[in-house]
Amino acid sequence: MMTLPSLRKLEKDLGVNKTTLHNWKKTRPKLYNFILESYKQKELLNKNLQIMVKHKNKLEEEINFIKSKLH
Repeated sequence: MMTLPSLRKLEKDLGVNKTTLHNWKKTRPKLYNFILESYKQKELLNKNLQIMVKHKNKLEEEINFIKSKLH
């Protein structure tokens, strides 16, 4: 499940305060939603990268195992 970033995280990452974020949410909903969607995409990319790293490590273990059997 995707978690939305906290207001504190948004404040820090974007360099704005809570009032600005609330104003964006009201007056510029497309911008606000775009920001939230970008965090979701970032989270998905991070999860995919973690899966790829695990897969790479398993492949390396398998390769090393096969090498050890051949020697």
